[in-house]
Amino acid sequence: MTRQRYISLILILGTLTALGPFSIDMYLPGFPAIAKYMHTDVAGVALSLSSFFIGLAAGQLLYGPLLDKFGRRKPLLFGLSFYIVASVGCAMATSLNALIILRIIQAIGSCAAAVASMAMVRDLFPVNENAKVFALLMLVVGASPMVAPTIGGYVTAGPGWQWVFIVLAGMAVLILLAVIFVLPDSYQPDPTISLKPRPIINGFLNVLKIPQFYTYTLTGSFAFSGLFAYVAGSPLVFMEVFGVSDTVYGWIFAGLSVGFIGSSQVNSLLLRRFTSEQIVKVSLPAQALVGVLFLIGSLLGVLGFWGTIVMIFLFLCCLGMTNPNAAALTLAPFSKNAGTASSLFGAIQLGIGALVSTSVSLFDSLSVVPLAAVMCVTAVIAFIILFTSLRVNRGKFTGVSGEAAVMVH
Repeated sequence: MTRQRYISLILILGTLTALGPFSIDMYLPGFPAIAKYMHTDVAGVALSLSSFFIGLAAGQLLYGPLLDKFGRRKPLLFGLSFYIVASVGCAMATSLNALIILRIIQAIGSCAAAVASMAMVRDLFPVNENAKVFALLMLVVGASPMVAPTIGGYVTAGPGWQWVFIVLAGMAVLILLAVIFVLPDSYQPDPTISLKPRPIINGFLNVLKIPQFYTYTLTGSFAFSGLFAYVAGSPLVFMEVFGVSDTVYGWIFAGLSVGFIGSSQVNSLLLRRFTSEQIVKVSLPAQALVGVLFLIGSLLGVLGFWGTIVMIFLFLCCLGMTNPNAAALTLAPFSKNAGTASSLFGAIQLGIGALVSTSVSLFDSLSVVPLAAVMCVTAVIAFIILFTSLRVNRGKFTGVSGEAAVMVH
């Protein structure tokens, strides 16, 4: 593979992966404006974010078997087209209930991009390079929390929050064109794969039986759900508790994302000397420790505005190293049905994320404590799952640097 080809693949796969995060981050500064327009409160608007996560989780299970049966291209083109129509619908929504439903539909379309991009990493690159590729994708995805909320803040302050969804639809059109004219179909369709419920369920159950899959899926999902909590709770914390404007919030969100993006690139350098397993064993305990300190500081009321920013920044730094390695370790045992495995991984991750983000919205407290509590609990749960499973399943895991991959049928 030439360097130019390598870079083009990373950019396209990165934009596919970033479509979902852009759909989340870009409209966050518009929460107060949407709440005012639809005669509700910010917590109510946050339910449209949770519904998006639910749609993503459901869509993951839908696209996994489709990607394995029909190849990557056809389901991807369908999902992107579905996303464009739903985005236009969100811009035309006049009630909260309509927005919630349309966000579910939008999510189902966008998750085709997320599942396909993960599966294509496994298709196009050697297994021992997957963690590095995921880290590079995260660099592209990192443009989302840096750019999306800032753009969303100015779009909301200018033409209005509805135009955020028009911009997202335009972005999806450009990605659709790139997929049609540049991205190869990296997987030969397998017509033997059945789309009947029983074989699909059996396929998912076979994947779930692999100790490495369920260990790193649950570990990565709970660790990553801290980010979902932050995304759902940060508009209330910064715009309601600390009283910043929508445009300032966009800049704060962008600044905090530097921790997540920067640490993911540090992770790429660390992978030259350490394995993914070694990095996770350090980054995850650090993430749990930061979560505990964040909760204690919030309960004691000693953090304030800047202390809150520092704690979230450190949490995201740890997550930036935990997440790509957990994802690579989750998919390492699979080759033939990486689409099914990646879709199940995504469904579990997003399902847990949806529950976590909803739990943040349910707290009737105008303070930082609910956000800190949820971020702390999820990181501690991830820590417990990983080290308990490593002890129970000693010797049963395949490292991402190994040449052989376990084939799951």
